[in-house]
Parts: sequence; structure tokens; C-alpha cells
Amino acid sequence: MPEPWLTILGVGDNGLASLTAAARAHFDIAKAIIAPERVLEAIDQADLEGKKITPWTMRVHETIRQLHETRGEPVTILATGDPFHYGIAATLARTIATDEMMVIPHPSGFSLAASRMGWALQHCDCISIHGRKVERLHPFIEPGNLILSLTSNAETIGTAAKILISRGFECSQMTVLEHIGGTRERVASFKAKEIEGRTFADFNMLAIECIGGENSKIHSRIAGLPDDAFNHDGQLTKREVRAATLAALAPYPGARLWDLGAGCGSVAIEWMRAARDAKAVAFEQDETRLSMIAENAFALGVPDLQVVAGKMPDTLEAGERPDAVFVGGGLTREGVFEAAWEALRNKGTLVANTVTLEGEAKAITLQKTHGGDLVRMDVSHLTDVGRMRALQPRMSVLQWRVQKS
Repeated sequence: MPEPWLTILGVGDNGLASLTAAARAHFDIAKAIIAPERVLEAIDQADLEGKKITPWTMRVHETIRQLHETRGEPVTILATGDPFHYGIAATLARTIATDEMMVIPHPSGFSLAASRMGWALQHCDCISIHGRKVERLHPFIEPGNLILSLTSNAETIGTAAKILISRGFECSQMTVLEHIGGTRERVASFKAKEIEGRTFADFNMLAIECIGGENSKIHSRIAGLPDDAFNHDGQLTKREVRAATLAALAPYPGARLWDLGAGCGSVAIEWMRAARDAKAVAFEQDETRLSMIAENAFALGVPDLQVVAGKMPDTLEAGERPDAVFVGGGLTREGVFEAAWEALRNKGTLVANTVTLEGEAKAITLQKTHGGDLVRMDVSHLTDVGRMRALQPRMSVLQWRVQKS
């Protein structure tokens, strides 16, 4: 095993006093230190004498570039908390082998916050909205759910409160834990609706106990959101068929979906909500629907949904290959299936829904060539017929499900 040249030490808000004996020994012998200015300010100048100090004021990718340029030269990074829990070590490990680095973690902000709240960490959703859009909070807002979150700064708290209020969770208990584990630690608890006039330190953890009310909008992470959860013009995969479609697509952590003819983006959005770090690309050419996709992605907590505007199959040429493809529109369009099938990774899944005779004929033909299953779905909904009631059928949907081998 090569000798690690990169050392990453997790520190708390009280600087070097938070280091274990082993971590402190590594700090003392370090010749080159990279650390955020806030961390450096908590360290006595005497402890930094004789060391080359680089304040972390640059962007992450710039720091990574510099580390690669001097790869092999010993350097120590001071990082807050656990460097592998939403930390810099996890980012660096994408391009630097883990046997080239040695990491000594400090308790993460999540662990410290859970201990202050008296919450079992395994029963909490631990998320980060640090440097990320706060709308990522949406999928985790459920009655009784416990959320622990990293934040970007004090403004994040107000934005999170507004999101809770907009969903009818204004009575949710919010707790802001400032400078947790340090000498300036302060804890403030209040209801989301009581946010007005409050101020917070920029360095904080946010804990939320979700409490719903009569008007709460409950959007389960299980596939099959109500149709009215989306802004749409009628061009969407309806709830029951959408739930079956997502089950056939089978989202899993980190997997990428191509949603062809995305309409309002319902399938792509539910794919991203269903699995950790799942990604999706929504292909759509209608300008009005493109706006709907963006609006729905923010409102339902997946603001990182990628949207590609333009006519298929030309727009399918660029981008990372998908692990799954959903053809919600365009199955009969020349070249669309061929381009999508070519791009789909081996063992990837393709699901196509169609309601037209021409679409059914194309699906049947393709199934003969590529295999898979054909499933017809008929759904009826309650409606009034004068003084009586009846079940009114919707358009029948033929679904083709196939795995690329």
C-alpha cells in the first residue's frame, strides 16, 4: 500500500481542542495546511507557525485541481465534522484513491444535532441544503418526520420556514443549532410560523420535526402522486399508470433516467424522488410544458432535474447514457426509439406507454424484435350520471417493458 500523502482531519467548532490525540499528532507534524478561514480563525497563531497555510477561499474544483498538480506532496486538510458525510473527503475520493489519503473524522453535525435533540439518528432524514437549492427539502416534509440538515447560512432558515408554511406544515417545530460543539453554541426552537424577526448565525444545523395540519399537502415519496400535485395541461401520465410505470422502471440510488416526451415532467420527477441521488433528464419541445417541468421540479423537491428543449431524436445525441428510458411520447416518431435504445446501458430498462393505435402497432412490432412484456392497463374513475353514479373508463394504455441485454 502506498503511503498516504493526503491527510484530512475533521475538526469541531472549537478548533484544535476538538482533535483526538492521534489527529493532533498528525496536525503537529504537518508542513502544509489547507483549511476554511473560519477554522483557521479558531486556531492560535502559535500552532500555525512553521506551516504553509492556504485558506480555503477558492472553489472546490479549483482546490482539487491544485491537489492533482502537486499529487504526492504531503498536505493536510482541516474539514468540519465528518469529511465523508457530505464532506470534502467524499468529493476528493471521486478522483483520488482512498489509499492515498488518511481521514480522521470528528463527530458530524448530524451526530451532534441528534444528541442535542435526543433523536435516534437512524430515524432521521439527514440531508444537506448547503450550497444546494432549499427546495430539496420538499420530499422529506411528511407528518411526524424528523429532518436534520446542513445549511448554507442564516438565510436558509427563513427559506425553509416558508417552504414548510406553503405546504401547510406551519406548526412544524424548527430548531436552529448554531456553532454546535463550540464555545458559541446556541440553540433556538420555534414553530415555522414564528420565524418572523428572528436572526441566526451563519454557521448552523437545522432540525425539523414535521407537524401537519388540516390543510397540509402530503406528497409521499412512494410513486403515484395525485395528478393535481403537478401543474399540467392534461398531458401527463395519470396517477395509477404513473405508479405502475415507476414500478416497472425500478429507480435505484444514483441511476439516470431519460424521460422522452416528458410533458409536465411527472415521471422524471417521481423517479428522482424515489431513490437517493437518482438523476433524470426530461426531453420536451413544447415551450409551455418546459416551463411546467421547471415549476414542478422546484415545487416537488427535485430542482436539479435536467431539462433538454428541442425535437427528438436530435436532442438525444448529447449527455450521459441512461440506466433507464421512459417513452411517454414519441414512440412512433422516426428514429426516437432507435436513438434511445442505442444510448441505453446494457441491462437497462425501457418502458413505453402508448394510447394510440399507431403507437400500439409500433410497440407490438418492437416487442417481437426485442422481447419484454406487453401490459394493457384500463383504469376507471367515479363520475356522476344525473342522480346516479358510474365508473367512467379512461383511455386504455398499452405498456411495453423490456430490459436491454
